Amino acid sequence: MLVVAVFLVFPAIWTLYLGLTNWRLTGLAAAEPEFVGTENYTDALSDPAFRNSLMLTLAFVFFSAIVGQSILGFALAWVARRLRPAVRSVLETVVLLAWIIPASVVAFLWLALLDRREGTLNALLGTDGTAWLLEYPMQSIIVFNIWNGTAFSMLLFGSALASVPPSQFETARMAGAGTFATLRDVVLPNIRGHILTNTLLITLWTFNVFAPYLITAGGPQGRTEILGIYIYRVALRDGALGQGAALSLIMIIINLIVASVYLRLLRERRS
Repeated sequence: MLVVAVFLVFPAIWTLYLGLTNWRLTGLAAAEPEFVGTENYTDALSDPAFRNSLMLTLAFVFFSAIVGQSILGFALAWVARRLRPAVRSVLETVVLLAWIIPASVVAFLWLALLDRREGTLNALLGTDGTAWLLEYPMQSIIVFNIWNGTAFSMLLFGSALASVPPSQFETARMAGAGTFATLRDVVLPNIRGHILTNTLLITLWTFNVFAPYLITAGGPQGRTEILGIYIYRVALRDGALGQGAALSLIMIIINLIVASVYLRLLRERRS
């Protein structure tokens, strides 16, 4: 209870308090902050930069997590179940490395990959001079996040597929069902709960992710300034701690809404 109070309850209460003040990192408001009520929240909701950041975040979450990580993770798990154990272990290890390598190292690797002058991707494709992070910034961080987070989905779906009774696969095979019919009639009904769990977790993780800052810093011209990066800019680079705290609380509320929707769907399935 003490650990929870120190690392969760107190920071939450402190964030709520900061969001009701004009507290700044420097200046008079840093020494003598004033109570401003809900002004930070109304300013945030009416700020075009916040709405733009929210829309970028929703697109980033949908394409990189819900579509990218889920589909690629399931595809890798589906392929891996047919491989020999040794080959499957190698595949899982390689994919898992992308997940456990520190974000700073991953960012350096991707900067080397996407560099416009001596980048590995340009060398492979023969597209010398293409500035991927300037010309395709959002697509770049989406692919970056898919590569970085697919391992979790692959491992979760791998355990889910292992839980499907082999007799059902055998029955489908004897009935002449193809791959698509097997997935539709055998696999998906058995792993629907795992799909919801995976989607919930990777949605929340991707919604709060900050790693794309390491390769784009939110640029160019705010085109990759998702919510985590936007809050960092407002609170720390611009020094508006009060407004940053209000934005953080809004972000928490959005997370709670998303989590409650997924949990309700999961409870309805179980009932």
